[in-house]
Amino acid sequence: MLPILHVDMNAFYASCHQAKDPSLKGKAVMVAGDPKKRNGIILTASYEARRYGVKTAMPKWQAEKLCPQAVFIKPDYDLYLKTSQKVMSILGRFSPQIEIFSIDEAWLDVTGCERLFGDSVAIARKIQAAIAKELDLLCSIGVSCNKLLAKMASDMKKPNAITVLTAEDVPKLLWPLPVNELFGVGRRMAEKLKRMNIKTIGDLAEAPQEFLEKAFGLNGSYLHLWANGIDDSAVNPHSMDDAKSMGHSITLPKDITSFGDAEIVLLFLSEQVGRRVRRENYMGRTVTVTLRYASFDTITRSVTIFYTNSTEDIYNASRKLLYSNWDGKTPLRLLGVSLSNLVKEFDQVSLFDNEKKKRKLNRVMDEIKDRFGDDAIFRAKLLDDKELNERKLKTR
Repeated sequence: MLPILHVDMNAFYASCHQAKDPSLKGKAVMVAGDPKKRNGIILTASYEARRYGVKTAMPKWQAEKLCPQAVFIKPDYDLYLKTSQKVMSILGRFSPQIEIFSIDEAWLDVTGCERLFGDSVAIARKIQAAIAKELDLLCSIGVSCNKLLAKMASDMKKPNAITVLTAEDVPKLLWPLPVNELFGVGRRMAEKLKRMNIKTIGDLAEAPQEFLEKAFGLNGSYLHLWANGIDDSAVNPHSMDDAKSMGHSITLPKDITSFGDAEIVLLFLSEQVGRRVRRENYMGRTVTVTLRYASFDTITRSVTIFYTNSTEDIYNASRKLLYSNWDGKTPLRLLGVSLSNLVKEFDQVSLFDNEKKKRKLNRVMDEIKDRFGDDAIFRAKLLDDKELNERKLKTR
């Protein structure tokens, strides 16, 4: 029995736009930031565009050279989030054991579900069919005995494929692959492994565990196990329940060199963080600000306050951090704000009526934006730079 499935939506952002607008079907579609700004890169490309060599994170000008006939679309994160929720709802029909890994990926444990839907491969086919019929989207599904191998399997064939990967297949199918293709191995780790003459997953599997532990600590043990296809972690439906932090950051269209400009950006970011935290019914007590200079040097600074999800509280704390850690002159190219030490929202006793008023105002603003869009209402301070209201933020 291979009870674990990994569902990976294909070219998700681009496919969402193609499903919404059928005239984009069969065309090279690229979702990209504004090319006039520094974030003018490809966020995702349809498979029609990928045939020309277009890749994620490629500069837009380079993608245009490779595929001049492409249709460029600005990101629509509300569309992606709503579509993702529909995908996860479909998955929930086939198993209650679902672990959401990202906006377009999830694991399922279908143990015991075969009586209703057939074996694992049959379930995978039914999931593909349901997503295609109801959402007009394609997905690749990996089927295996554990989460690691199911994830690796879903990456092997795209788009719209079902791949079965057993433990017995590991030496033949996984070991010849470059080490950076192993799930959990990032760019820096891959570079270090190559310096250690470990170039393939097979090389990693044969490396002594003690040698890897000496180089990577506890992670070395996991690397040894994963390279051998071993993973005993269970599918956890509650993995997203206890969020550690929520934040947003923004790469600026031009370097900031004044406190006034920086405050406007911080307020905008605080609004986004507060709205997200309130939507998930959380409160937090640690506010963190990220400052990246034009030189690319980056610092993060934090302060602990009373539990809150108020935009005003987040902004006031981040503003103090800004003034304590920046001279107002050194050019800034990125700002970020996050709230951590999160707990589920609870009522706090306050001696001041304005605290209740703040919370009510924030909720009302959230409702207006949810119903009429982000531009329907915003704080007067942001009028100093209306362009900020059009900017989409990169979620960390």
